[in-house]
Amino acid sequence: MPTPRHYLMCPPRYFAVDYAINPWMDPTQPVDRDLALAQWTRLRDTYRSFGHTVDEIEPQPGLPDMVFAANSGTVVDSQVLGSRFRAPERSAEAEHFRRWFVEHGYRDVIMPSKINEAEGDFAWTGRVLLAGTGFRTDPEAHAEAQEALGVPVVSLRLTDPRYYHLDTALFVLAEATDSAPAQVAYYPEAFSPGSRRVLARLFPDAVRADEADASCLGLNGVSDGHNVVLPGEATALAARLAERGYEPVLVDISELRKAGGGPKCCTLEIRK
Repeated sequence: MPTPRHYLMCPPRYFAVDYAINPWMDPTQPVDRDLALAQWTRLRDTYRSFGHTVDEIEPQPGLPDMVFAANSGTVVDSQVLGSRFRAPERSAEAEHFRRWFVEHGYRDVIMPSKINEAEGDFAWTGRVLLAGTGFRTDPEAHAEAQEALGVPVVSLRLTDPRYYHLDTALFVLAEATDSAPAQVAYYPEAFSPGSRRVLARLFPDAVRADEADASCLGLNGVSDGHNVVLPGEATALAARLAERGYEPVLVDISELRKAGGGPKCCTLEIRK
């Protein structure tokens, strides 16, 4: 069933690919900022059409990746854990998001001491926080998140550089409830053998994506428990989700994908 969600997003007013910090980024290729803004606007309006709340943070010049708001905070039960970026090009984003939370009533914002790229590498399942490492977030940040948020953390190792964040290889379809376990979709080949075994044990009924699903960033999806927003090319994944009773919603994020982002990258969830 769909549940109301609260999201924080950042318009891509200064979007560009001026540097390369993941395999998707190629500064020699042109970027259409107007198209990126149109795609982002449709994504935002899609959320609002489902009845979700979408707040916006003001973008800042010189921070072209600020549109990828998911990397800037993790919020569980109104507790905010900020971010600490690995790439110096993005480091200033963390303070802008910290100030937004403080100005909007979240007084106890914890800023990490370890490299922690927030919901890029953290996925809340309603019971445990799945935590990725291997390319961006430090393994030590997982323990720091457990202390800050007071939730159990399960570490997962990513091994394919194309899937440099957990949210490029896994997303939560439905959070756990008192009567039902969490449901997730993921791309097994993005993970180490041990992490695959952990995922199979935790989520035996998961939707397992294939290379075609993953290679268009199809696992960078956003679900409210019923409506599942996916990149437009993820048609096979959409069909499998529809068979499970979900309502796939395909959106065009082709311009934003030039920087390695998709629907989830643009969407920080605020869980109160």
